[in-house]
Amino acid sequence: MTKHMRPGKARGIIAVHADAGGLAAVIAKLGTDFEAFKATLTEKDKEVAAKFDDVVTTEKLEKINASVAELQATVDQANAKLAAQAMGGADRPLKDEEYSKAFKAHFKRGDVQAALNKGEDAEGGYLAPVEWDRTIIDRLVEVSPMRQISAQQTISNNGFKKLVSLGGTASGWVGETAGRPQTAAGQFGAVDFTTGELYANPAATQQMLDDSAVDLEAWLANEVETEFSLQEGLAFVAGNGVNKPRGFLTYATGGSAAAVHPKGAIPVLTAAATTVITEDKLIDMIYSLPQVYTANARFTLNRTSIGTVRKMRDADGRQLWQPSTAAGEPSTLLNYPVTEMPGMPDMEAGALPIAFGDFERGYLVVDRTGVRVLRDPYTNKPYVMFYTTKRVGGGVLDPTCLRILKMAAA
Repeated sequence: MTKHMRPGKARGIIAVHADAGGLAAVIAKLGTDFEAFKATLTEKDKEVAAKFDDVVTTEKLEKINASVAELQATVDQANAKLAAQAMGGADRPLKDEEYSKAFKAHFKRGDVQAALNKGEDAEGGYLAPVEWDRTIIDRLVEVSPMRQISAQQTISNNGFKKLVSLGGTASGWVGETAGRPQTAAGQFGAVDFTTGELYANPAATQQMLDDSAVDLEAWLANEVETEFSLQEGLAFVAGNGVNKPRGFLTYATGGSAAAVHPKGAIPVLTAAATTVITEDKLIDMIYSLPQVYTANARFTLNRTSIGTVRKMRDADGRQLWQPSTAAGEPSTLLNYPVTEMPGMPDMEAGALPIAFGDFERGYLVVDRTGVRVLRDPYTNKPYVMFYTTKRVGGGVLDPTCLRILKMAAA
């Protein structure tokens, strides 16, 4: 183990039974392909050293690299599902069975019953029952990387204010009988989180809705999942905070949003090149983070950047990136978990392609209570439209928990 590797397994391992044969087979194939990848990369390095470029070896390396990426993505998806199940509490009982039955009748046939009126929204539509809402949130946890690694807060109104300590509490040494004069009090700052509205407008035929075999909760969750997760993912990373979450990259040193947090900006380390990073710079990211935050720290970068760091090796020839070796265990970079974040930029001049830190302490996702659904059988006959909305916000809780790598300017 080299000096930059932390001992122990990566946080977030979830125990599963050994009879999960499908996932076990994928992990086994991932390990085999990764060994082939390392061997082919060594072969390619020898060709480069000999100033000989064999196209066959290059194609082989790219093919194996792609296979490793696909297999790791499959494991990551399974891990996300396990995490969603652990977080979602899917076995919780209904809060209002009468309301749930009334909503389903309205969903299928447009019936409006007395119980349903309790969920009426002045802006239009009805609050989805708790189990419908939970199904949608669980699916978003599965597909939204930031929801898997950050803190989450549910609120009942449009705003949420979080007080953060700015330090300043004074202290001193005294003798046994000496006086204890009053010391200076600590200072606090406030961080405001507001929500923006996400919407989706899926459609179904009346015949489909009449089919009792259709799981309406799951159908609605599947329909809104793609749109919600896409928009959330982009906003949590780089959103400008206008009717949407404020992305963590906008808090980077020198960024336009750095002044919005009372504790300042997220520290940025700059790479020496425009498109290439080094092991030393990644180690600098790790050691620039206060030790108290490293136990739960992880790297976030997009798929293209992961493909780049997968080829990196230390001075002893060992790969810096390692694949998952068990269900519930993520891939690692320098022995820290890796979260693939599609919203992160590529490694190009001036970009911010890699972040590292404790996102659970560093970033907060805010959900306003409830998903609202407006049934519309008139606009697009013979389809019934379901205008579905959700209020979501987000922003950095503590910039000192995070670090960002910036590529050199062109």
